[in-house]
Amino acid sequence: MADSSPTRSPAFSGNAGAPSTTRLEKLKAQSRKPGEASFFFYDAHFKTDAVKVLPGEYFVHDQDLVILTTLGSCIAACLWDRNARIGGMNHFMLPDGGGAQDCGRYGSYAMELLINELMKRGAMRTSLEAKVFGGGQVISGMNTLNVGQRNTEFVMNYLKTEHIPVISKDVLEIYPRKVCFFPHSGKAMVKRLAPTNPDALVAQDRVASQRIVPPSSGAGSIDLF
Repeated sequence: MADSSPTRSPAFSGNAGAPSTTRLEKLKAQSRKPGEASFFFYDAHFKTDAVKVLPGEYFVHDQDLVILTTLGSCIAACLWDRNARIGGMNHFMLPDGGGAQDCGRYGSYAMELLINELMKRGAMRTSLEAKVFGGGQVISGMNTLNVGQRNTEFVMNYLKTEHIPVISKDVLEIYPRKVCFFPHSGKAMVKRLAPTNPDALVAQDRVASQRIVPPSSGAGSIDLF
């Protein structure tokens, strides 16, 4: 396990004698936009505040709390502005499709949500860089639809079109993955999980495979932990 060297913000205090409010409590109390992750907790391993990004969600921040997600055939794109030192992660299930209520589950919308939020928070497109994870074939016998491969091809093509360099990636193969991203430093960590078809990931990938339309013919470091 690599040393993540995360930092934790000091507790915020109001007037002298008033109860202090931790960063975690403040994060939980804030209102959230549609699709913005809201599952906050204290991560005992990294010893810092954390937020879990579920399928269809994204999260952007400028401090080094840890953003976490777990992937099967889904993709998580971690974008970071090297100048503003702000970053974010999304988690999408399919390249495109769907309606407004679940738009974050589709790559074409999920990427726009993430980039737009980063820019609202002070990031610039010209200084963004990406780390990409997921796209694994975690369900045996699902080669025909190639959900993970299609997701991977989509995000790589999207980032190329948007001129956002992919400085590192861990994609495809048969592994589920746990991804951790520190949005202030841009540090990403990935853990390849045993390809034993964890129930939750299998259920998630089966939902994706049932909704997908079969296709017509036609630099930075990542730490393993």
